[in-house]
Amino acid sequence: MDIPIAETRSIRECGLNEYWLQDQIYDNPACLGLGDLEAVAKERVQGSGGRLDLLLKNPEDDSMYEVEVMLGETDESHIIRTIEYWDNEKRRWPQRQHYAVLVAECVTKRFFNVIQLLSQSIPIIAIQVNVVASEGRMCLHFSKILDTYEEVEDGAGIERVYDEAYWLKRSAPTVGTAKALAKAIEGCYRGITLKYLQQYIALSEAGENSFRNHFWMRKRKGEKSLLGFQVADDRAEEVGTLLDDADISFTRKQRQFRFILDEDFVSTHADTLRAIAMMVKGSRE
Repeated sequence: MDIPIAETRSIRECGLNEYWLQDQIYDNPACLGLGDLEAVAKERVQGSGGRLDLLLKNPEDDSMYEVEVMLGETDESHIIRTIEYWDNEKRRWPQRQHYAVLVAECVTKRFFNVIQLLSQSIPIIAIQVNVVASEGRMCLHFSKILDTYEEVEDGAGIERVYDEAYWLKRSAPTVGTAKALAKAIEGCYRGITLKYLQQYIALSEAGENSFRNHFWMRKRKGEKSLLGFQVADDRAEEVGTLLDDADISFTRKQRQFRFILDEDFVSTHADTLRAIAMMVKGSRE
């Protein structure tokens, strides 16, 4: 194949600026490679006095992406700003998962190491953007260069345990869906125990002494709930294929999966859920 050699140009060299780049992302959030995101706001005013460049949302699970855009090389101020605005929005919507996203033309080695260290405790994603020119045409190219954070939500650590009455007031549909799921997959285990925590309901194998949750479920709008689980690395592709074959929309972050469901969903996809439960169980053994 005759593939031309392209060259990289800076956005400013092309006569464009940071606001132009914001517009490109706002008009087509999927360009970041983070999924089929929706634009929520641009230049969102913060209580601290600054402005968040872009706020994006994943409509499948209502997770939010706080995006800071900059031209040229990364610097301290933009990294701090990215984390500050992420924290502000997380406080505003504490029930949702939030990701800090830094988009820059060049992430230097020094700041790559800094962002990598931060990503161990903060869900921060670094994306490099470039204008690529070839044979008189210019294209905008985004490349995710760092996304090492994986939310640990399998019950590691001790959390305050609530009762069913608390959750019935909080979200009766989520309680009903959790019980329906427990009944559907109980044959895969020695039994299923529901643990009512403050932010989610956990499903664990009966008799386990540790807080090793096999599934966790959060309330969502209406009568919907968000189900999450994780499997071993070597089972992740198999789970993805299983969900695709069942025509179930899901989000995946490495070996962790999430999708929206309700009681009717559990009834319709009981066989698929049992197959997933067996893979989750196998990943825990």
